[in-house]
Amino acid sequence: MIPHFPVYLFDVDGTLLDSAADICGAIRSVLGPQSGATDQFLRSYIGRHLYDLFEDLFPGITRERMDAMIANYREIYLARNHSSTRAFPGVAEALAALPGKKSTATTKGTPTTRAVLEMFGLLPYFDHVQGTDDFPAKPEPDVIFASLRALNASPDDCLLIGDSPTDMKAGRRAGVKTCAVLWGYGRREDLLQCEPDFVLEQPSQLAVQARELFQA
Repeated sequence: MIPHFPVYLFDVDGTLLDSAADICGAIRSVLGPQSGATDQFLRSYIGRHLYDLFEDLFPGITRERMDAMIANYREIYLARNHSSTRAFPGVAEALAALPGKKSTATTKGTPTTRAVLEMFGLLPYFDHVQGTDDFPAKPEPDVIFASLRALNASPDDCLLIGDSPTDMKAGRRAGVKTCAVLWGYGRREDLLQCEPDFVLEQPSQLAVQARELFQA
């Protein structure tokens, strides 16, 4: 059973929201059909900065070219208006049941994160919304530290919940406890190799454990 934590930080894509269709669709529009990148391949980069993807696909690409591609991606992604995105079943119930303060720790920018959480009715459950704004993305721990500062909390207070090895590595670097969720885009074997402190198979498990905490 996961013990109570004063603070819970959530990754967004692949943890709260099933957003792969919109993310991968926007990336494919940027890359063009000649890239041959499959959804399965692109899903493995969700949660990482697009620089990682473009550098792997186009060795030697310049930063200026990548910045232009990222700007194009953001325009296309926002124009899709999250039409193929859904909250994972049980996420809202888990957030409602979970005690403690809650924030996000996502590679999305903060304004986009706030907008998408509001669109899917999840924003009221959060005390703070934190995206990656002009600082290094996960697996660097900066977004976690930004959330902790906003909540006036320490790493010892915090559980980070995410679906990718990038989340687990960022959590370790920040000195927080980590919880790997297996309903997202990360491969089970890769997540378990990161030795998370806790593992969940379904969002409903988080809600059940939260209710048990209240009853304890």
